[in-house]
Amino acid sequence: MPQPSARTALVTGASSGIGRAVTAVLVERGHRVVGTSRKPETITDPVPGVEYVALDLADEASVKACAEHVGAVDVLVNNAGESQSGPFEELPGAAVERLFRINVFGAVRLTQLVLPGMRERGYGRVVMVGSMLASFPLAYRSSYVASKAAVKGFANALRREVAPYGVGVSTVEPGSINTGISERRTQYLREDSPFRGEYRTMLSALDTNESRGISAERVAGTVLRAIEAPTPRPLYAVGSNAPVVFALRRLFPRSLMLRIVARKHGL
Repeated sequence: MPQPSARTALVTGASSGIGRAVTAVLVERGHRVVGTSRKPETITDPVPGVEYVALDLADEASVKACAEHVGAVDVLVNNAGESQSGPFEELPGAAVERLFRINVFGAVRLTQLVLPGMRERGYGRVVMVGSMLASFPLAYRSSYVASKAAVKGFANALRREVAPYGVGVSTVEPGSINTGISERRTQYLREDSPFRGEYRTMLSALDTNESRGISAERVAGTVLRAIEAPTPRPLYAVGSNAPVVFALRRLFPRSLMLRIVARKHGL
């Protein structure tokens, strides 16, 4: 089917960071852009030309209402998510479940709701915004790592199902990003935790790496590449010397790469 010059793009988590940067670049491309936020009325610096709608990914009724409100979607960028850290032993079950509802199940359900229309129209792009931690796991980030690995797994398996219908599915894995996410990360650490010292060391290094990280705009540029590619790749990585570290991962044992990641974070 011929591709229209302007499409409808739905970007979750659009009030700040990567989501805001993605909406801005898509508006510049002339698309109709819908951005989501849990509380759109609180957005103080909206991107001109973006329509904001409410979406709570932890609430399936909210996900369905959002999809119905937006209507036909040509491009879906699953960006919204929560960052979580803490010793594995000390992560509350309810917190881990909430993380997966937001980072995984909400994104999966929203994708399920917009895919039939993409398939019927013969065109679509789905981009999962993940994290390089899914490829290079880090201690004390187990729940977050697992959630990002899960969305990448869904995306990788989905690609073949929808490719014959003109729908491309990709994961974008950013490395360290300077978006202020350190201030919004949920943390779980007992006062008497035996892991307290090492956890604090990891967290300090993580915050430092993120403060020196790439901009949200650079990640948005990579998301745009995935959207506009005639045949999108399964994975796009950006930041944290991605080309080098992924090359090293192919050359060296996984155990060595895990030690390198740990050392980079003071462990």
